[in-house]
Amino acid sequence: MNYLTKCFTLSNGIKIPQIGLGTWQVNNDDVKSQIKTALQNGYLHIDSASAYGNEEGVGIAVRQMGIDRHKLFITTKVPAEIKTKEGAIKIIEESLRKLNLDYIDLLLIHAPKPWSEMGDATSNRYEKENIEVWKVLIDYYQQGKVKSIGVSNFNIEDLKNLISATKVVPMVNQIKACIGDYPFELIKFCEENNIIVEAYSPISTGKLLTHQKLLALAKKYHVSVAQLAIRYIIQKDLVVLPKARGEKHIIENTKLDFVISPKDMKILDTI
Repeated sequence: MNYLTKCFTLSNGIKIPQIGLGTWQVNNDDVKSQIKTALQNGYLHIDSASAYGNEEGVGIAVRQMGIDRHKLFITTKVPAEIKTKEGAIKIIEESLRKLNLDYIDLLLIHAPKPWSEMGDATSNRYEKENIEVWKVLIDYYQQGKVKSIGVSNFNIEDLKNLISATKVVPMVNQIKACIGDYPFELIKFCEENNIIVEAYSPISTGKLLTHQKLLALAKKYHVSVAQLAIRYIIQKDLVVLPKARGEKHIIENTKLDFVISPKDMKILDTI
C-alpha cells in the first residue's frame, strides 16, 4: 500500500494523507530542496510552523513544483507563545503572506503553553488565552482561509477546555508519539472524540536508532530502525510526520510494505 496517498478523513470531511514530511529545524533555504525532493517522490503532506521560520521556503517550493494545489496538504501553526486574539490574527496573516498560498489546509495552536513553561505543572494553564486563540482559528476556518483546525501538544484537560467553551472539537491533535513514548490514554481520548492524532518525532529525534531491541527487530524484518518506528505508528492508525533531510531517507521512510506481527507490536508497546 502507498501510505503517501492513503488518507484519513477529518471530522469535517477533509482528507489528510497518513504520511507527512516534517520540517522542524530546516531553514528557509534548505526546506525548498527538501520539499521538492519529497514531492517528486510522492509526498503530498507537508508540516510546517511559524516557529520553524521556513514558511516562505515551503510556499516557494510548492508553487515551483506546479502540483495541483488541491492534491497537497499544507500545515502551519500559531506559535506557542501567542495567547491573544490580536497576536493570533497578526501571525496567521503573516503565515498566509509567507506561504503565499490561497489557503492553509490545517492550522494548529502549537502548544497550550509557551515552550519555556511546557514542563512546569505549576505554571499558568492559559485556559482563557487558549480559548481566545481557538476562537480566532474557528473564525479563519469559517472564512475559508483555513480548511481545518486543530492543536498540538494538548493534553486531555487542554482539549476539554476548548471543547467545553466553544463546542468546537479540534479536528487534529499533533503530539509526540513513538516507541517508548506513546501516550495511550491521550490517544484513546482523541479517538473517542473523533480527533485525528498526528505523531511527530516517530524516531524520537534519532534516539531510537541505537536501541538494541529495535536494532534486533529491524534486522528481523530486513528494514531500518526508522522504518520499523514509522511502521509502528502506521499500524496504530495515526498520521505520522517523519523528518528526513536527504533524498535517501526521504524515500526510505515511505518503504513500509511489511507488517509488524501482533506479538512484536506488544513488545514495542512495552519498550
